[in-house]
Amino acid sequence: MKIYDIALGPYPARVRIALAEKNMQSGVEFVPVDLLKGEHKAPEFLSKNYSGTLPVLELEDGTFIAECTAITQYLDALDGAPTLTGKTPREQGLIHMMSKRAELEVLDAISTYFHHATPGLGPDVERYQNAEWGLYQRDKALRGMRYFDSILRAQPFVAGGAFSMADITLIGGLIFAGYVDLAVPAECSALLAWYDRMQERPSVKNRVAMSESATAST
Repeated sequence: MKIYDIALGPYPARVRIALAEKNMQSGVEFVPVDLLKGEHKAPEFLSKNYSGTLPVLELEDGTFIAECTAITQYLDALDGAPTLTGKTPREQGLIHMMSKRAELEVLDAISTYFHHATPGLGPDVERYQNAEWGLYQRDKALRGMRYFDSILRAQPFVAGGAFSMADITLIGGLIFAGYVDLAVPAECSALLAWYDRMQERPSVKNRVAMSESATAST
């Protein structure tokens, strides 16, 4: 398998964490895509992913799977022993619901803030910006953080009692928040404590170095 991504990216981090949680990283070739040069919007890349986003998984038969949730779902089902997307219908429903909320309320909101209300990827890539919309999304992300703080006051993980894809999605959001210097509100003590715990997981801690170790083992 190949993963087209960028090592430090918050969205690619979601797939890298999933790979490590499943102990599958040694079977993946990482192919870097330069966002600052706009390689993700070039025709060659768009032929792999119409949306022009990272990451993208390429299977041995030439199939391309984009979108972090879809890639994680594929990886989790690959060994017949799902650990990230739920085993029962109830678990699956809750995990997917909370993962989508983490996307909409935190991760994607921060992405919009980054692309519209900061220099983003630079003038050669950011062809249209709406600062007002970007600042609105920044405030939405802060509200989302407060929501997840309330969730994590009642349970140890985002979707319940076990680490899941929903946690991975929220981790991606807080990684992105760090990149854009958007601080988690100080009163969100449960969210901050959860994130401290998450950063101690080997899958999170070693995500950037993963591409180097995977290349060395193939």
